[in-house]
Amino acid sequence: MRIGAHVDRTDPLAAAADRAAETVQFFLADPQGWKAPQPRADAAALRDADVEVFVHAPYVLNVATLNNRIRIPSRKLLLAHATAAADVGARGLIVHGGHVNAGDDLAAGIDNWRKTFAYAAEQGGFPTPVLIENTAGGENACARRFDNLARLWDAIGEYDVGFCLDTCHAHAGGEELLGIVDRIKAITGRIDLIHANDSKDAFGSGRDRHDNLGQGNIDPDLVVAAVRAADAPVVVETPGGAEGQRADIALLRERAGR
Repeated sequence: MRIGAHVDRTDPLAAAADRAAETVQFFLADPQGWKAPQPRADAAALRDADVEVFVHAPYVLNVATLNNRIRIPSRKLLLAHATAAADVGARGLIVHGGHVNAGDDLAAGIDNWRKTFAYAAEQGGFPTPVLIENTAGGENACARRFDNLARLWDAIGEYDVGFCLDTCHAHAGGEELLGIVDRIKAITGRIDLIHANDSKDAFGSGRDRHDNLGQGNIDPDLVVAAVRAADAPVVVETPGGAEGQRADIALLRERAGR
């Protein structure tokens, strides 16, 4: 188990050192934009560093939607980010599970996920493992509630897709953290990364607002228990800059028995 943080993409290795982080996650481009990632001058340093690297895909991507103007660019940009993530030695590319619009058939959105992996396979496959992350809100989401997650995995499990568990998203999405690792692994067979975040909002709120561990509405013991059970790399995506994230990393190291 290696513990780290989501940091600014300007200088991830310096940010990791400032937080005593063993794992680092960052965006390769504007998370709210559609521009393809550009080659990084520090790519070799990131590949060679004694720090595990993960990349988060932009939030705007939604390969599940029935809207062609969003789905097709999302599919192509996901592959572009996976290629760029491979260049920096990333162990995984995290992407949100996506959703369909109200009134649309979720089954069609799940099939669009299958088509995304089929499209990538035609291009030679994703060069970096894609890790689908559970999401906090939306009644038509593919990966908020675990019954829908099971339907999604039935459609795409053959493609060796990975999973990223976000504790804030699970809490806000209405999924209990007690025993969550066993429930997820019964569906996906794996957890490749944990986003260990507290939540500013109540259980089932559907709101994606992270907080520092022990400062929000989640019992930190439940987060620690999930971290222990998953035995996967951990990233905190919490506020407070380097100081706040250092404290969260230290809490997890102490209480997870490291």
